Amino acid sequence: MFSLQPKIPKISIRWQHLIGIVFICLSLLFTSGCQSSDRHNTGFTKVTLWHGINPPENRDVFNELVAQFNQTHEDIEVEALYIGQPDAQLPKILAATVSGQPPDMLWFVPQLTGELVELGALFSLEYWLERSPIKTEIDPVMFDSMKLGDRIWSVPFATNNTAIFYRPSLFAEAGITELPKNWQELYKAAKQLTQDTNGDGRLDRYGIFLSLGKGEWTVFAWLPFIYSAGGELLTENKPDLVNPGTIEALTFGANLVKDGVAMLSAPERGYELDNFLSGNAAMQVTGPWTLGQLQTTDVDYGVFPIPSLKTKAAVIGGENLFIFKTTPEREQASLKFLEYVLSEEFQTTWALKTGYLPINLKAQQSEEYQKFIQENPVLNVFLEQMQWARSRPIIPKYTRLSENLGRAIEASLLGQKTPQEALSQSQKRLDLIFDN
Repeated sequence: MFSLQPKIPKISIRWQHLIGIVFICLSLLFTSGCQSSDRHNTGFTKVTLWHGINPPENRDVFNELVAQFNQTHEDIEVEALYIGQPDAQLPKILAATVSGQPPDMLWFVPQLTGELVELGALFSLEYWLERSPIKTEIDPVMFDSMKLGDRIWSVPFATNNTAIFYRPSLFAEAGITELPKNWQELYKAAKQLTQDTNGDGRLDRYGIFLSLGKGEWTVFAWLPFIYSAGGELLTENKPDLVNPGTIEALTFGANLVKDGVAMLSAPERGYELDNFLSGNAAMQVTGPWTLGQLQTTDVDYGVFPIPSLKTKAAVIGGENLFIFKTTPEREQASLKFLEYVLSEEFQTTWALKTGYLPINLKAQQSEEYQKFIQENPVLNVFLEQMQWARSRPIIPKYTRLSENLGRAIEASLLGQKTPQEALSQSQKRLDLIFDN
């Protein structure tokens, strides 16, 4: 059933070389762990799902929801396996894929679609989705993240976008009475909030916490600023990083660091809240998935939209679910789990317990969720930003585009190169990659 699939594309020499290296290094990690000996037990089908759900509080919620699915589906058992944060997952995913031992389902950012399609690894979903009543319940804004070309390769798990979380008590101490609406006001607030609070001659509170690193989280955190400045990543579907808007966004970040009003995260750890919670940083770019964690603390917090330069900007976040080609039985079992994840029941529970925005239209309008918004008015910021939020590009080789933009962001923030120099160097690498 639903067996029509696209022709498997030939793997390029570059991919063969890259994946060969990854496979040699990592495939042994999966030869015993990916295939369960009881998967083909009579009477039920066992399927695995790899994910990197974080923080741990959200992971616990997901495990509870998986358990509920297993209890109500006697013929299916879903085994959800946490395999680390997304940037650390990619080598594992590629190694498992080329070794013929992929998971049945994968939770990951949809920007991985192009690479997995090139490998011929994915079960395409449009035939199933066209026949499923759940399609009409998916928020239309999500469909761009599901497609490559005219085919659907994934479905949204949940969605979000980023805004700026701030500490109202620290704003009050600094005498700030209005929230920043543009970059100039954001800089001014960050400078006002940066202080030596204990008088030892060293700064111990910074205005804002900025994400550093080459990974996808850093790119995701900085893209709203790039788009707000009029920057773009692509021209005619090819990378084009050296443009005034992108340069302006990286220059703004570099100046915040150079002027001593911003604290940089440890590399690839820009999503962690420790410095925000301790008061070492008064502002941080993050998203509604942190609400579950924040609500377990006594820390005060508020949220305001990403300040704009030329236009309002936000980027659709959240991960999608992919199904790998395995066996008809496991593919059909996985489709049932996807339908469950897309359902009003799952989406409402997930949103209420984690702060993610539901992608199911019925869940969004449910009495429970509307009451939750009233109790957590900060969610209105993220819901409003969805009106102008954009998806990151879904193209083959997106991970190479993201990595090289991340390199430019990192070099700019560390003062190793000017933003224009860093972006130009990244563009040269991308020209070689995309011209082959």
